[in-house]
Amino acid sequence: MERTADYVVVGAGSAGCVLARRLAESGADVVLVEAGGPDRTPLVRKPGLIAVFHNVPRLKKKLDWGFSSTPQKSALGRRIPQTKGRVLGGSGSINGMLFVRGNRRNFDDWAADGCAGWGHDDVLDSFKRMENWEDGATALRGAGGPIRVTRQRDLTPASEAFIEALIETAGVKRNDDYNGEVQDGAGIFQQSVHEGLRYSSSVGYLDGHGLPNLTVLTGATVERVVVRDGRATGIDVVAEKGRGTARRATIRASREVILAAGTFGSPQILLLSGVGPAAHLREHGIDVHADLPVGDNLHDHMFVPMTYVMDTARHRGTAPYFASGVVREWTKGGTWVARSVFEAVGFVRTGQAGDIPDLQLHALPWSYPFPNQDAPVRHKVDKRSALTIMPTLIYPKSRGTLRLASADPSAAPLIDPAYLTDPDDARLLLDGIELVRDVMANKTIAGDVKEELSPGPGFPDRAALAKELPNRATTVYHPVGTCRMGADERAVVDPELRVRGIEGLRVADASIMPSITGGNTNAPSMMIGEHAAKLILRA
Repeated sequence: MERTADYVVVGAGSAGCVLARRLAESGADVVLVEAGGPDRTPLVRKPGLIAVFHNVPRLKKKLDWGFSSTPQKSALGRRIPQTKGRVLGGSGSINGMLFVRGNRRNFDDWAADGCAGWGHDDVLDSFKRMENWEDGATALRGAGGPIRVTRQRDLTPASEAFIEALIETAGVKRNDDYNGEVQDGAGIFQQSVHEGLRYSSSVGYLDGHGLPNLTVLTGATVERVVVRDGRATGIDVVAEKGRGTARRATIRASREVILAAGTFGSPQILLLSGVGPAAHLREHGIDVHADLPVGDNLHDHMFVPMTYVMDTARHRGTAPYFASGVVREWTKGGTWVARSVFEAVGFVRTGQAGDIPDLQLHALPWSYPFPNQDAPVRHKVDKRSALTIMPTLIYPKSRGTLRLASADPSAAPLIDPAYLTDPDDARLLLDGIELVRDVMANKTIAGDVKEELSPGPGFPDRAALAKELPNRATTVYHPVGTCRMGADERAVVDPELRVRGIEGLRVADASIMPSITGGNTNAPSMMIGEHAAKLILRA
């Protein structure tokens, strides 16, 4: 079977759904190809059920690629899970729905590093166009866009106390909109959630799109981009037909192929297509079409979960408690199941910081598994109510790679984020742990804390924590950078997102970030979809 469209978009994730919708609105014929299935399941669409998804391996397997890192030499050889959504909406369908644009300085740094047209003032309209902010439009916030953005509701007393304690301890101010003028401060998390519905890019951009020129193919895995005489002409796919059978097909693109398969998927497809480091491709018997640093520059946020037993955190990680919450949500609504499980956030500066915050603090009013969640099993958690604070490294210096394990498109790639290989990353996380301990000892909250469950009294000082850190630090599931955008030899794509040396081929997802944004990466990924559409349609 062969099909031809003007544009073929590979990957219906956070950026891909946005891009496909905007291209189709221009009147172009667009085919959007997704390896996963539909997202019309409560496990995806009901926000709070993400806690169940991540805790039950049988359920996670249905919507996740199941990747893990290679053994991490600076993290005790651990194979750390690399969760990646295999479903419409991609990882935006299985994430915590936290809406953080990043610091405006991040985008100005991109522009200064050779990415013309990607400074904060350049991308602001793309951010505003996608969002429907609950406070309405301002000079910096958008209204009427496809993604509903609201503040978390009904905070637990533990989370409220944490905000006040952080303000007093870190000397920051209350910040009601960290996506506005200033990022510094402590406040309530914003979420891509409204009236109990997750607003992934699939929900916001694909539901009821009513565009006959937009075809969405699910259950179709891309094997490679077809390259003829230096030009991308289409893709080869394997489509599931049911009962274990599959059918191969070619989808041709009369204008362009755009990869939006994510930080792992897009570089893997490029490598399988003969675009990447020449020596690596030849090792796997792949003909080289363009010798580019595909798969380099991989980096990711990390955090260390710290759990404090507190009755005022309300929630308990037990099966009966989860079940009762689901029943109440379906009968009455308005429960924790209808919202993100995260509640409060802080952006603060450590002693290593420059002009902008370098530490993010996630507050989660639930107990958390410890020391880590590496094993693919159902993890046990303490059954008492607890508040977990996650000091988060948002500007890692460590850089890793993604490479092919083989030329078989069904083989998982070799993902090596090289966590903690730069000693400054460990130092910042230790600074964050010490700050959290100071915050939780503040008189505003200390009276409600029964005990520090994790890391716990067995790690009383920085030296003990430093020894234990490689066992506890873990990914926030925010990998970026493997198809770096730029104007030099380190770049895979130029600032128009065109793959260097190949006509008719672009990449538009988090893999193009030259450096990671300061905060959760889902909102910037959707912005990249919006901005890419603008670049393509004006070409």
